[in-house]
Amino acid sequence: MRPASSVIYLDWNATTPPHPEVLAAMQAAAEVAWANPASVHGPGRRARAFIEQAREAVARLTGFDARDVTLTSGGTEANNLALLHAFGDEAGAAGAGAAGVPAPGRLHGALVVSRIEHPSVTRAAEGLAGRGVHVAWVDPEPSGRVAPEAIAAAIDRAAAVAPVRLVSLQAVNHETGVVQPVAEAAAIVHARGARLHVDAVQAVGRLPPEAWAGADLVSVAAHKIRGPKGIGALAARPGIRLRPVLLGGAQERGLRPGTQDPVAAAGFAVAARRALGAPARYAALAPLRDRLEAELTQVGRAAGASPVRNGEGARAPHVTNLSWPGWRGDELCAALDLEGVAVSSGAACSAGTAEPSPVLTAMLGPERAASAVRFSIGEDTTEADLVEAARRVARVLSRLRSLPAGS
Repeated sequence: MRPASSVIYLDWNATTPPHPEVLAAMQAAAEVAWANPASVHGPGRRARAFIEQAREAVARLTGFDARDVTLTSGGTEANNLALLHAFGDEAGAAGAGAAGVPAPGRLHGALVVSRIEHPSVTRAAEGLAGRGVHVAWVDPEPSGRVAPEAIAAAIDRAAAVAPVRLVSLQAVNHETGVVQPVAEAAAIVHARGARLHVDAVQAVGRLPPEAWAGADLVSVAAHKIRGPKGIGALAARPGIRLRPVLLGGAQERGLRPGTQDPVAAAGFAVAARRALGAPARYAALAPLRDRLEAELTQVGRAAGASPVRNGEGARAPHVTNLSWPGWRGDELCAALDLEGVAVSSGAACSAGTAEPSPVLTAMLGPERAASAVRFSIGEDTTEADLVEAARRVARVLSRLRSLPAGS
């Protein structure tokens, strides 16, 4: 078996290795923050301090007010909370249940969503559509960019059916790294009287705050910024009334009931503080990303099928997504894993599905999507890692090419 130390990790978009400072903070918190943070006694107050420190760190990172930051179990819950908040009794539903949760039944209003969003957004939108919300889908350009004029047209079409309550748009696509025109979209959305939710999970800590400028709601996940898994946040503009996805206690103002984890919060706080300076560190990765693309193109050409890049224009500096004509992306990922190179063929939450990436299918069609592999690097990636990774890719391509058809 290949020793773990020889694994080249090129899947930073799936999750980031926790930073040593984060692990140290969590270890320290575990020793003192064992009490329930909802308790009013001393041990409970000590535990709650870590929760509030995380909230304040996220507020500073996103540019929102700490009072309007809701801690969640991660980016998926934050995205769901953002979408579901717009549809309920105020939007014309038949009524609301306890704590303002929309009662079962038909909902009203319209939602505008691009087809290249994360599954936690697209599937939430599909769920809302099943309950009566009119969902207007926006197709991307082949470059992977969602054009502002396409968003405007979708809002106008949807408004003829029902009032548009919300538009949801990523800041950075999780598969291609394409940066979306959020500020332009925000101006369009607000001019039409709707709100804009931005899934900034892949942007926070990698790009400056301009990447989500103008958003009314912003989703964040700790594990994308070298923090722990199982914790994230939804930041909202003042005055936005959110509705809970779950029912229970009064934690997080009733929006996220359940006992909070002060140990995870301690790690999140450290990660969020580090992330303030991370965009500069990520910007320095662009030459490495370009070197990787060049190495892989050379390797592919030598194997008889040069890879084709998926995603053009403004891209995050650490991601490249390549399609390999004649090969399947999932098979390449499996073969590379055996060679000690960790990459992916789509969103990590969709791993194991037989269908090609919905993102790349919407951009370029199923054939291109089926042969795609995503490489994403991070702060710890070295040039030597990339050269060695390309060498291992060459070995995999040579071995797969030599196999009999149908093997």
